[in-house]
Order: sequence, then structure tokens, then C-alpha cells
Amino acid sequence: MMINTIILPVVAGLVLFLFGMKLMETALQRWAGPRLQLWLERFTRTPVRGLVTGTVLTAALQSSTAITVIAIGLVGAGVLTFPRTLGVILGTNIGTCLTTELIGLSLGGIGVPILLVSAAIWMASWLAGPLPPSAAQGQEPAAAAGGREWLRSVRYGSLAVAGFSLVLLGIEIMQTIGPALQSRGLFAWFVTEAKQSLLWGIIAGAAVTALVHSSAAVIAMAMGLAAIQGIPVELGIAITIGANVGTCVTALIAGMSSSRAGRYVAWSHILLNVGGAILFYPFIHQLVSLSALLADDASSQIARSQTIFNVVCSLIALPFCYLNMWKRLEFRSQ
Repeated sequence: MMINTIILPVVAGLVLFLFGMKLMETALQRWAGPRLQLWLERFTRTPVRGLVTGTVLTAALQSSTAITVIAIGLVGAGVLTFPRTLGVILGTNIGTCLTTELIGLSLGGIGVPILLVSAAIWMASWLAGPLPPSAAQGQEPAAAAGGREWLRSVRYGSLAVAGFSLVLLGIEIMQTIGPALQSRGLFAWFVTEAKQSLLWGIIAGAAVTALVHSSAAVIAMAMGLAAIQGIPVELGIAITIGANVGTCVTALIAGMSSSRAGRYVAWSHILLNVGGAILFYPFIHQLVSLSALLADDASSQIARSQTIFNVVCSLIALPFCYLNMWKRLEFRSQ
């Protein structure tokens, strides 16, 4: 009974969610192409510019991990210096809020129509012919390829939308476990303990995110459970804060194989999220009250709290990016 009502829906929904996220991320990366590195190199001369660039690129790619890993790779290759990535790291935390805000709109009911329309557009793009050569690969420029660069946008754009529709469908499937979870004593025990100390929620969010390597998936699960009153909003927000800590594992793994400066990038990402969690933990109830003023339903309140958490943490950390100690630290690492 438990397999059919809890395990299978969770596994199926999570697989669909992660596949949709990866499809969306890959399509958008193929769409942007090598311009990503060009943008990071050009628009990261100051921490503020890096923050704006990291925010925009992360919101466009729907993956803070992708931008962080690219930044670590560029620092390891000597293309970017460590101080220029500090603003980018702050921006990735802000840009990733777009995912949870979109999920908070409760668009699950239109997931199937969006999937059908986007799939039809994607298939139609193949009938229009092959993609033009990429100018970034040393081939003829897009303008000389018959002005067919629009085809690249249509093909990868529709594929990204299809990925987002799979994300919505995955959330809908995971939400079906609510009644079964509520009837289980273990889940009720966890909720009871978490009400006594929300540290349980932070630990759970960090641990599960470290396992699935997707903070968006864990936050979406928390939003889904809160929407069906499976967990209180306070616990959902605690899980969200923990998910921001758990997502640092991917950056840490990427930094381990990079240079010392690349590892500094990974550790700055960890310091930002862990420090933010420590800062916000005593004020979770105030964060709940503030998010309640900005949204009516539980799912949207968790999405607002995620945005508030990341924006406030990044803005608090921004002045520290201008300290000369970062440049001296990088000089000693060379």
C-alpha cells in the first residue's frame, strides 16, 4: 500500500521534475551557446555588474548550479579572476528564485496543454530545415546562413517550455501523496518534532537536496505539501532554507577538481548559503509573517520567503565583495 500511495508517486514525480529541469537547462544552454562565457567575461568587472549578470543568466537558464559550475571552470582556466566571480555567486541565488516563483503560481493544471503545444512547435521546427551554423564555432555567421537564426530560438525555446511543463506535471504527481503521508505515524512525528524545533526542517531540506542535487525539486515538494496542508508553512520555509544549504554540495564537488581559486569560488557559495541560513534561522516566524503579507496561499508564501531569503542574503553580502582581502587572497593562491 505504501509503495503505491507514497513511494511510486514520489519517485515518478521527482524523476519527471528532474528530467524537465535538465531538459529546460540543456535547451537554454544550447540556445545561449558559447555566449555564456562571453557574457561572464564582459559583465563581471565589478561585484554589482557580476550580481546583475549572475541574476539574469541564472533566471534565463533556470539553473544556479550551471552558472556556478561555469564560473568555477572559468576561474580554474584562468579566464576569470576569483574576485570577479563573487558578484556572480550572489546573483545566482537571486536568479534561481524565478523557478520557485513560477511554481508558486500553481500552473499545474495547464501543464499538459503547454507540453502538447510546445512539442508541436518543436516538431514543426524540424520540418523547417536544419539549424544554421554557429558563428561561435568559427563557421559562417548567422546572417550569412539565410537569416535562419530564428529557427534556433524556436527549436530550443519550445524545448525549454516543454521541460517546464514536465516540471509542473512532476509537481502535480508528487502532490498526490498528501493524504497517504498524513495517515503515516512517522510523517506526523516529523511534523510534530519540527514544530518544536524548525532545525529539523533545515536539516531535512539540506540532506535531501544534497542527495538529489536540485534545490528546486526539494522546494517544490515542500510547496506542494504545504498547498495540501500536509506541512505547516513554517516547516516549508525551514526546508527551503535547508535546500539552499544542500545545493552547495554540487558546487563543492565541482570545486574539488578545480584550481585553488576555483575552490575559493565554491567555498564562497557555501559561505553565502550557510551564513544566510544561520542568519535567518532565528527569524523564520517573522519571515512567515512577511511572506503572508505578500501572498495568500501556502505555496506562494514559501516562494516569497525563498525570494526574500536569497535577495536579502545577497544584498547583505554585496559590500563585502569590495574588500581588498579577496584580491590579496587570490594573489597568495597563485
